[in-house]
Amino acid sequence: MLAFEVIALPDGEGSGVARGRSFAEVFDPRANGLNFVRLLLAILVILYHSFPLTGTPIPFDPVKRLIGQVWVDAFFAISGYLIVSSWVNRPRVWAFLRARLLRIYPAFWVCLLVTAFVIVPVVTGVLGSDNVRYIFANATLFITQYDIAGTPDGVPYPGAWNGSLWTLFWEFLCYLGVLALGVLRLFRWRWTIPLAFGVALAASVAAAAGLTSNGWIVNGSRFGLMFLAGAMLWRFQKVLPVRTGWILGSVAVIALSTLLPNYRLLGALPVAYVVLVLGALLTSPKLRFKNDISYGVYIYAFLVQQVLATWGLWQLGWFAFFLIATVATVPLATLSWFLVERPALRLKGKRAPADPAVVASVP
Repeated sequence: MLAFEVIALPDGEGSGVARGRSFAEVFDPRANGLNFVRLLLAILVILYHSFPLTGTPIPFDPVKRLIGQVWVDAFFAISGYLIVSSWVNRPRVWAFLRARLLRIYPAFWVCLLVTAFVIVPVVTGVLGSDNVRYIFANATLFITQYDIAGTPDGVPYPGAWNGSLWTLFWEFLCYLGVLALGVLRLFRWRWTIPLAFGVALAASVAAAAGLTSNGWIVNGSRFGLMFLAGAMLWRFQKVLPVRTGWILGSVAVIALSTLLPNYRLLGALPVAYVVLVLGALLTSPKLRFKNDISYGVYIYAFLVQQVLATWGLWQLGWFAFFLIATVATVPLATLSWFLVERPALRLKGKRAPADPAVVASVP
């Protein structure tokens, strides 16, 4: 049973969630359910990918926008809150960069190697120069090669072994943005984050209005807006109330926002609020995961799904395909955490103060 924090009031009437405390009072950086929330989001990404990877259309656009974009966007919102907090709590350039590099790159590189020299040769028999090219083309996080020698083929979504990895580049750019603002000491100015959020929102409006189709602006405004939505919660955490009415209202706004071509114009802040508050209120020890396999699930799931599709399992339908893919991905993600990610994080130094973003295992 999920346990939500109930905060006793001085007069003994009602719960803290119903009456409201600030997010800063409710959120405990060391004891929260964000790793559970992130794992749930990663699984929901598998759910969405099960539609295109089985050739199943989603006819209703609002539903397609909801399940196709919100889950990944929510990752960025969580990162925005935690990464800004990480810098402000420990504004050291190398410590910040080292933590971010160790969290993303080792597991990412291993995933590339496993794809090129284990999965693809075993599944397709392809092993040659293009396998090597796949590694070097994508090693920086900027994905430029999705296939290996034209594989996978004969599947509903051909030509891409891992269609999820491309978002990691934008995630890391957000980290560098935080670093730049931090080095310039702009976080000391109270309006830095709201102003940056406004710029990202304006760029999103321009893209939605068709004023620009530049990929850098379109993707940068999307992921930048969601990252900054999480940063906005950090900026106003001491005055932002956590109330049942606010939660329900945010969910309603998210639902209505899917009627827009770009739901984020209205839904960015509500999505950030819902996922972060959910993580703060999940207080059951069973949901405070110390081992975070969500990143492993995210980077391996699409690959696993394409392997299953190559074997013809896409013909079982999207739901069965989703269940099988989830069960098959979890062991790989678990190995990634215990054999690659957790050992890599230990390299940041035992004497270093705890980094809230690493504690929460932000990719």
